[in-house]
Amino acid sequence: MQIAVFDTYVQRPDGRRMHFDVLVRDQHADRDPDVVLAHARSYLAAKGVSPESLAARECRFCHTEFAPPQIEAQITHSGFAIIEMENCD
Repeated sequence: MQIAVFDTYVQRPDGRRMHFDVLVRDQHADRDPDVVLAHARSYLAAKGVSPESLAARECRFCHTEFAPPQIEAQITHSGFAIIEMENCD
């Protein structure tokens, strides 16, 4: 499966900057900024971080690539996957 990667940064309440990637199918509907932002906000809410702190300028398309099987399974099940990069604990 070809996927689109959106590089995402969010300021946490403790001042640290979270960095994570939102991965979606590389299809027009799935790459819609509103859809990607909704996935990112869902992830943030699950982490206890205010999803209102995320805007489109912090969640930008980066590149496309082929998904490994575990990421493909997550996207098939949930519509998206997250790769945690920095300060996501």
